Amino acid sequence: MPAPAPSSDRRVTIPPFSGDVIEMLPGQILTIIDDEGGQVVDFFAESAADPDEVLSSGVTIDCNESLRLNVGHTLYSDRYRPMFELVEDTVGEHDLFHPCCRPEMYDHFYDNGAGHPSCLNNLNTALGRERSAITPVNLFMHTVIHPDMTISVEEPLSKAGDHVTLVARMPLRVALAACSVTESKCNSGRSTSITAIVSTPTADES
Repeated sequence: MPAPAPSSDRRVTIPPFSGDVIEMLPGQILTIIDDEGGQVVDFFAESAADPDEVLSSGVTIDCNESLRLNVGHTLYSDRYRPMFELVEDTVGEHDLFHPCCRPEMYDHFYDNGAGHPSCLNNLNTALGRERSAITPVNLFMHTVIHPDMTISVEEPLSKAGDHVTLVARMPLRVALAACSVTESKCNSGRSTSITAIVSTPTADES
């Protein structure tokens, strides 16, 4: 199902293995599209007023009392303030547990961290920060919790054109990365592009 194409203020295509940043105001709408299907998006944000206030997957789990993101849920900052509302989701499977991929992760699992693109670096570069670790909301990432409480990362369920749509609830700097992992099922063994569309609702729509 193709994503809606509202009249947009900005449309950004993020190539494989890379990231970008988008400025948002309260009430603006962000649609994030998996262009080819099977691609994880590392989704992170900081308050435009204070970069030390950031999107928290842990607080989001706490406040929604759910390990799964559902339409109608709010995504919260680490100060328990609303950052986004999830208003549309054509997939329904996302990850709130895993940190960004980083050189140390590639060394631990694959012994290839040197020079490997990583979401931690791409998000930091986009935001102009040097955070030592980020636990983003991993859109479209398919993490299975097994009965014995072990977990496994399986191929994403998203198909080409699948999307999520969120509404900003504060002034934000939003960082997005097309996840760089090609060594596992995380991105179906490859990295592909993603598209982000920011729109401002008209008076009739707001």
